Amino acid sequence: MEILRTVVEPLLTEALKSIGVQNAHWKKMLVPSRERDQGDLSLPCFPFAKQLGQAPDTIAEKIAQALQSAPAIGEVNAVAGYLNIKANPQWIASKVIDGQIRIGDARGNLSSNDREVLIEHTSANPNGPFHVGRARNAILGDTLVRLHRLYGNKVRAEYYVDDMGKQVAVLAWALENMTKSEVDSLLNNDDSNNPQWAGKADHERVRWYQAAQLARQERDDKQAIEDEISRMVHASENGDQQVLQSFESAYQPVLDGMLTTLERLGIKFDTFTKESKFVINGDVARLMEQFAGLEIHGTADNGAQFLDLGARGLKGKTEFFFRRGDGSSLYATRDIAYHIWKWSQSDQLINVLGEDHKLQAKQVGLTLKELGQKAPQVMFYSFIKLPEGKMSTRKGNVVFMDDLLEEAKAQAAAVVAELRPDYSAEQVLEIAEAAGTSAVRFNIIKVSPDKGFTFRWEEALAFEGGSAPFVMYSHARSCSIAKKCIDSGIDIDAVMSQDAIDIPSEMPVGLVELLRSIAVHNDILEKAVIDRRPHLFANQLLHLSTAFNSFYRDCMILNDGEVNKFNFRISQTARALMRTAMEGLGLIPLEKM
Repeated sequence: MEILRTVVEPLLTEALKSIGVQNAHWKKMLVPSRERDQGDLSLPCFPFAKQLGQAPDTIAEKIAQALQSAPAIGEVNAVAGYLNIKANPQWIASKVIDGQIRIGDARGNLSSNDREVLIEHTSANPNGPFHVGRARNAILGDTLVRLHRLYGNKVRAEYYVDDMGKQVAVLAWALENMTKSEVDSLLNNDDSNNPQWAGKADHERVRWYQAAQLARQERDDKQAIEDEISRMVHASENGDQQVLQSFESAYQPVLDGMLTTLERLGIKFDTFTKESKFVINGDVARLMEQFAGLEIHGTADNGAQFLDLGARGLKGKTEFFFRRGDGSSLYATRDIAYHIWKWSQSDQLINVLGEDHKLQAKQVGLTLKELGQKAPQVMFYSFIKLPEGKMSTRKGNVVFMDDLLEEAKAQAAAVVAELRPDYSAEQVLEIAEAAGTSAVRFNIIKVSPDKGFTFRWEEALAFEGGSAPFVMYSHARSCSIAKKCIDSGIDIDAVMSQDAIDIPSEMPVGLVELLRSIAVHNDILEKAVIDRRPHLFANQLLHLSTAFNSFYRDCMILNDGEVNKFNFRISQTARALMRTAMEGLGLIPLEKM
């Protein structure tokens, strides 16, 4: 709780001096308490034990006794070698009422640094529909974009289009050389496509891609197929416009279908940059010449050229190949050219990558530094698995996101129709769409990116506590309070702008917990943005929603047409924070459920 820290640090400085602590680094040790019931800030006293020759428990007790009282401090206690400090809820309430805790408006007024941030995410090969595993990148990346905007940064969401790789070449070859009957035969006439997606190119063309992968392994002319695909890839890497055009004709309808799916999840991109751009404009050729003049340049027996990044501290696979023996570039070379270009577009670069790209990311970072550039920041994520194993578009063992969203909508509609029999079919479907897509997003966001998990339908579509629908209902409940006040003839704008509001001396637990959650809300947003950990903010929204429901249970807002102005102000503050937090996470803040 940063607003408490500003008050406590000077008081702790004096208290520590009084007991003989000379450690100048203690401020870094003062951190948010691990458990909310312990306090708001905690100071571990173990580092002071050697200097003072006393047990940490004793030191914590002495600091607690020496700490001066202040209106901001509610409780101080020493437990197991930790000094725990809890804010005075009346003091927090005064800060909320006075507007000293900024709420934010989902358009960014928390940060004034005006940084321009380019976040590249998703960038999936356009060879088939999004499955749940692929979508983790898109959902996490889009959430990071939204949180940066909520924080106040200028953000550009970028999709890097792989328009010249082998997977696109396979798709292009298949569309040009395989008939539908041959595709059906190779896939054993197993048309597992949901008929609902007939005409959606990502679902239709993925069958050509999957059939081509089998043909490369099973057909008698598989070597000829492989040779032709290699020729196409090589031609694209040399900027052959005819081949690049055939690639685009193959992948663009697929990409359009993929983007339609992402748009249903609220995911959009500001710019699309093609990989071939840096071959065509000469950046890659110039870069390879620059590489050849570096001190760590080397040449393999087959004529391929590389940079020896082992000389710069890289462990494991130290050779960063940038040119084949025939003179053509590799994906890695084009990736470096892309990053140099991205740095010309922004102040900060963030890439969202799967954990299998960690070595590649290290190679890119070290190579950029060798060229005098900065390395980008990276948010790595672990993979989602099915109960029976890893998802793969190539093998066809996937849960397509389109099917998941339809199932989520259907299940949500059943719940809404049962709970709200008076709603029209149109109202039910509107709420179900919002609840279903939000549930899918939140199921992925609330898990730390570095933790993999097994995808299960029942968990993704859960509508109990700890889910997006729970948060959405909490927000809708806060909206209903404002509506009831308006319907009772209360001028809520006047109540919100009134300067003098009495703060109660006694507060129920629900109100105290809501005030504490409000007080740390922007702290957690900042940490989620800086540390690239969206799940922290998702869990904060869950806590805020839970605290609001407890507050709603404990505190009367409207009674016989009279409004409790203090409770109403706190309710409206929580409402605004829930709304902007939901928008920051890509959930849909309905006002009625």
